[in-house]
Formats: sequence, structure tokens, C-alpha cells
Amino acid sequence: MKNIIVTIIGFLVFCSCENKDKRKENIVKAIALDTLSKTVAGTANLNEEPVKDIETVKMIREQLLVLLKSDLASLKKEDRFFFYDASDLNKDNKDEYFVGFSNSYFCGSGGCSGFVLNNDGSLINKFSVTDFPILIAPTSTDNFSDLLMKSGGMYHIVKMKNGKYPANPSIEEKWNGEAPKESTKVLDIYEKKMEKYSF
Repeated sequence: MKNIIVTIIGFLVFCSCENKDKRKENIVKAIALDTLSKTVAGTANLNEEPVKDIETVKMIREQLLVLLKSDLASLKKEDRFFFYDASDLNKDNKDEYFVGFSNSYFCGSGGCSGFVLNNDGSLINKFSVTDFPILIAPTSTDNFSDLLMKSGGMYHIVKMKNGKYPANPSIEEKWNGEAPKESTKVLDIYEKKMEKYSF
């Protein structure tokens, strides 16, 4: 435990000497201080997922306020949170973002709703009746990765069509067999205990 604290303090001192990118430095300091306080208190989980990029969270939050404008009055405070994951779906070296929810407003017996956003926050599409996680398949269509989305206990292959993914995976072609081992999980909100953010 003392070694962890000494390492974190040393890391903070090293970071404070570097004067390259203030934003990254502040994020690193915040993570280190949070880890240090949790370590001293004995509550640190060193297997936790790293804190997401603050600017990305802000951008997604602002976009959700636009996309869900008509829903905001109906949403309870405890329902106003989201999870997100990033993946470069079209291999342009810029991440797209999967945004998901896990409360009764956005989820029902068929699954949950969510969004896929471009790197700038603009909407690729909304999806519904989906169970998490979503799998990114090793195949692609129209230069975008195909998705395996579970609905009704079965995976469905969801392919890009005319610049959008289909909104309802349950009516897409069923995936036969096991999910490909090369698939990447996103929005694994139950197994990974992902960070949730308010909006």
C-alpha cells in the first residue's frame, strides 16, 4: 500500500514538472489524487476502468439534451444518466460513441434504447430493444463495422445502410452460432460496472 502511495506521489511530482498539455495534466492529476485518496481510505479498486475524457462526456451530455429535449420533462432525476463507450467504427482514426441507458424510462422487457454518435457528437442513429453489451463484429458494410446486438435473447447482425444502422435490431437477420471471438464488447455496463454520467 505504501508503495502505491509513493508511486502516485512521484507520478504527481513528475507530471507537475511537465508543461506540455495543461488539459491532460489536469486529468492525470485528478485521477491520481482520486486514486490516492481512495487508497489511503482503503476503498481503491485498482481494476476500475480509467476515467473517461472530460470533453467527450461534456459533448455527449450536450447532445443528449438536444436529442432528448421532448423527454426531459418526463425524466426523473435518477433516470437522467448515461453510459458511453468509444470505438472507431469506420477506421478513420476518430472514435464514434455508443451511448446507453439502464433505467426504466429507457428500458423495457425488450431491452434498452441508446444512440450511436459521430466523433463530433452528431447523430448516426438511435437504437431500441437492445440488451447490453453490444458486440462490434470483425466484418464491415459500407466502411462501417457490423454490430451484433442482442434482442430477445438472440444476437442480430446490424449493418450500416445508407449512412445509418437500423434502429430496431430485433427485426434484423439473426446471428447463427457463437459470437466471433474477434468481436469487441461495448457498453458492457453490467459486467464492467462502467462509470455513469448525469445529463
